[in-house]
Amino acid sequence: MAGLGTSRGWLEITATGADAEALEDALLDAGALAVTLTDAADVPILEPELGTHPTWPSTCVTGLFGADADESQVLESVRTLIPETEIGPWSASRLEDRQWVRAWLDHYHPMTFGERLWICPTGREADIPADAVAVHLDPGLAFGTGTHSTTALCLRWLDGMACEGTSVLDMGCGSGVLAVAAARLGASRIDGVDIDPQAVQATRDNAQRNAVTVQAWLPKDAPTDSRYDIVIANILAAPLITMAPALAARLRPGGHLVLAGLLESQAEDVIAAYAPYLPLRIGAVHDGWARLQGHIDK
Repeated sequence: MAGLGTSRGWLEITATGADAEALEDALLDAGALAVTLTDAADVPILEPELGTHPTWPSTCVTGLFGADADESQVLESVRTLIPETEIGPWSASRLEDRQWVRAWLDHYHPMTFGERLWICPTGREADIPADAVAVHLDPGLAFGTGTHSTTALCLRWLDGMACEGTSVLDMGCGSGVLAVAAARLGASRIDGVDIDPQAVQATRDNAQRNAVTVQAWLPKDAPTDSRYDIVIANILAAPLITMAPALAARLRPGGHLVLAGLLESQAEDVIAAYAPYLPLRIGAVHDGWARLQGHIDK
């Protein structure tokens, strides 16, 4: 929603349907300035297939329109694109005039991870200690603002490490929050890798915004012969298991491996996959999510 600015008000239209992506496209074709998808039935997606972008069984699709949009015309436009039988309940409301990005960020407060590391949104710098190690980050298209338990587990681990002068690989970098945090904590070389081009761009943008150097790559472009002091991967259990030989091979002697994005119930399977390469243990658990960590002897 960046760039929407202020207006005389907004028209918000929310619907559920069998095909959330079709509803999203229809709302955009009808002139929506932004569309969001949220879970309508409290059914979490914990382990989607790698490379997929699943939605929930019942998805709430909300389109935000300018103040001059006509509700009846919007609905008629959507109905011409989607059969009536596939459209669930509708709701429409006029919203007060306000700056929507800023309003959202009013609910996104600075967060601390450990003793020195903070994630700070735009305009909230006065709310953090003067000696804080701050990562300036606003929500964007790519995952990773520190609000999810798996990201928080990784940030707390980084806060407790002596990162000065180290080399770091952030596999599945998302927004780049972990890569940028490592740089702000003193790491000297940081590479981020992600399969999503939007994530690669987000990592580059967030590194620039924080005045640090992070190289971000798609897998096909990433260096393959580099070894690192720290390898951190906040992904999902299945790809972590598949990538065990490759991730372990990226560690220097004495290097540390940190894995997250897995449920506590999946920890033993992931530990077993890495056992031929290095011992891992559960370092912390939060809200059912686990962080695994280990190191290779020098």
